[in-house]
Amino acid sequence: MTTALPVPPLAEWSVAILAGGLATRLRPLTANVPKSLLKIAGEPFLGHQLRLLRSRGLCRVVLCVGYLGEQIQADFGSGTSYGMRIDYSFDGPELLGTGGALKKALGKLSSPFFVLYGDSYLPINYRAVAAAFLRSRKQGLMTILRNDNRWQPSNITFDGKEILRYDKQQLTAEMRYIDYGLGVLRADALSECRERAFDLSEIYNHLLQARQLAAFVVNKRFYEIGSSSGLAQLEALLSNHGGAMNL
Repeated sequence: MTTALPVPPLAEWSVAILAGGLATRLRPLTANVPKSLLKIAGEPFLGHQLRLLRSRGLCRVVLCVGYLGEQIQADFGSGTSYGMRIDYSFDGPELLGTGGALKKALGKLSSPFFVLYGDSYLPINYRAVAAAFLRSRKQGLMTILRNDNRWQPSNITFDGKEILRYDKQQLTAEMRYIDYGLGVLRADALSECRERAFDLSEIYNHLLQARQLAAFVVNKRFYEIGSSSGLAQLEALLSNHGGAMNL
C-alpha cells in the first residue's frame, strides 16, 4: 500500500505559462497583439487565466514570453492586481519554442512546478493533479483527456494506467486521448536539455521512454484560444458563467 504524500500548499508551487508563440493561426488578430492579450468577455485572456489559477490556490506565475512579450509585461506587471506574483522569462532574439523557453525559465521556477500552455483555460482541480504527481514519485506528469478526436486530433495512446505513446505528428487510430494542456515537472526532468529551440513534447517523450511520465485523466473538457472556434467557445463560457469562481 502506497503512503499518500502530503501536498504542499499550492501557493508554494509556481506555474510556467508558455506564452511566447507567434499565434499565426489567429492572424490578423495577433499581427500586433500577443495572443495572451486578446479580449475575451471584455478582458485580456491572460487575466482570465490568472483569475482561474488564483481561485485554485496558485499565486506564483512565470510567464515565458517571446513575440510581443513586452506588451504583456507592460499590461500585467508584477501581478499584484490579481493577487499573484508574476515573473517574466524572455526568449531573447530568437524564439525558443515551448521546451527551450521552459529550460531558460528554470531558475525562476519551484521544483516541482506546473506547466501550462499560454492559450489554455483549464477549470479543473489543480490540487488533485499535484497530489497524483507526488504519489507517482516520477519526474513528470501529463494531464490527459479521452478525446476521440472531438475537439482536436487525439495524440496519445493510453492503456488505462500508463501513456504508451505521445506524438503530435504521427497520429494513429489507437490514439483516443489528448494532451490536456497542463503538466507537472521536476526541474531535474530538464537537466539533460541544452538551451536551444525545441518543443515541450521532447521533454515528455524523454520521460515517457524512461518510464518517468505519470498520467492524470481529466473528465472535463479543455478550452483554448488557439483557433477562432476556440475563441468563440471560451467567450460563450465566460460570458455565461461570469468567471473562474463559478466553474
